Amino acid sequence: MLRALFADDDVDFLHGVAEVAAGEGFAVTGARSLSEAREHLAKGPVDLVLIDLVLPDGDGIALLRELKETTRSDVILVSGVATVDSAIEALRLGALDYLTKPLDNRRLKAVLAHVLRLRSLKDEVGTLRGELRKLGRFGQVIGVSPAMQKVYDLMIKVAPTNATVFITGESGTGKELVARTIFDLSDRRGKPFLPVDCGSIPGNLIESELFGHERGSFTGATQLRRGYFERAAGGTLFLDEITEMPIELQVKLLRVLESGHLVRVGGEEHVPVNVRLIAASNRGPQEALREGKLREDLYYRINVFPILLPPLRDRDGDAVLLADQFLDVLNAEQGTSKRLSPGAYDRIRAYSWRGNVRELKNELQRAFIMYDGEIELSDLGAGHGPALPPIEVGGSIKASERQLILATLEQHGGDKKAAARVLGISLKTLYTKLNLYAER
Repeated sequence: MLRALFADDDVDFLHGVAEVAAGEGFAVTGARSLSEAREHLAKGPVDLVLIDLVLPDGDGIALLRELKETTRSDVILVSGVATVDSAIEALRLGALDYLTKPLDNRRLKAVLAHVLRLRSLKDEVGTLRGELRKLGRFGQVIGVSPAMQKVYDLMIKVAPTNATVFITGESGTGKELVARTIFDLSDRRGKPFLPVDCGSIPGNLIESELFGHERGSFTGATQLRRGYFERAAGGTLFLDEITEMPIELQVKLLRVLESGHLVRVGGEEHVPVNVRLIAASNRGPQEALREGKLREDLYYRINVFPILLPPLRDRDGDAVLLADQFLDVLNAEQGTSKRLSPGAYDRIRAYSWRGNVRELKNELQRAFIMYDGEIELSDLGAGHGPALPPIEVGGSIKASERQLILATLEQHGGDKKAAARVLGISLKTLYTKLNLYAER
């Protein structure tokens, strides 16, 4: 049961709100002045403080300032003479909410329920921190390096909020895992989490995929379709590789984020949007802006809370931890007990991992298949897999291009992002060409 302190000189009001709070699961102590409230707080910490803005011996803002410096209590300010300035000051100082008298009991219950959810999330984050110290795990993310500890601190701060998050980092650093962990630690976790790879959806379909379409809006639209925004209602939408989204669609995305509603393709109805957006890109934001891959106005809208994931080469000790984890999973799946040799551990520590966590995982999977018992990693970075076949002289350019693309994809274990990077083409172009090859 959470402990609460309610301070107000109106006895009837104090009894009324205490009764509501008790019904929501709070153990409430009452105070009729600032000095009495301070006496109760000196006896031990409380989870929630609800205090009137004006008390006989001072104002609630003063106590809010003190609590901000000395405790982790959530604070709600209440006033019968509310002003815009006092509300702004209270929220600036960290008040959870600002309520006006007479209180609406439904509003009060909603605020108290929010406090309960926040406390539950904080307790879970505390548990995760302990787990991290013991096992090197934070939700779905693995790592104990100082670089990742900084990322965890950012995730802890932003997870309980509804702020838009923009995750950047090299390909293969685990941006989706960070997004999923933020979602798992949020109060939206009981709702959908929908990941969307903006680079893999053809440009002529992405608007319909995101915002939906009405029946008859274009050839083949035989029925109403709800897009990702509607299907993620109440939850979180993860837009991966957002810089691969066509510029003209970025304008429409910005409009949806600013207005809080969307219009389906071919429709006129304004549909309310209730999703939290997490975006990601393997391009640096400034690079994307310079190259015209990201609109400046959209960048400022999604970059509310930026998180930069470090490359694996800058995460001291994490590569070995990750390798052990991947090997444990493979052994569990196959019922084996294979292990890495001492030399393999040395090579894992020394290697630069240009492909980051994804490259490490692929190397472990390949070596797991190749070796029995003790696993070696003697040829890291040697371009495992079949060598690129020689291009037939005299063949057509299209045939040679097809041969090169398919061989490069095979060489990278089916990783389309890595293959597109090596080939020097966009992921969208690669998907288009693969779709053409599949039709032949």
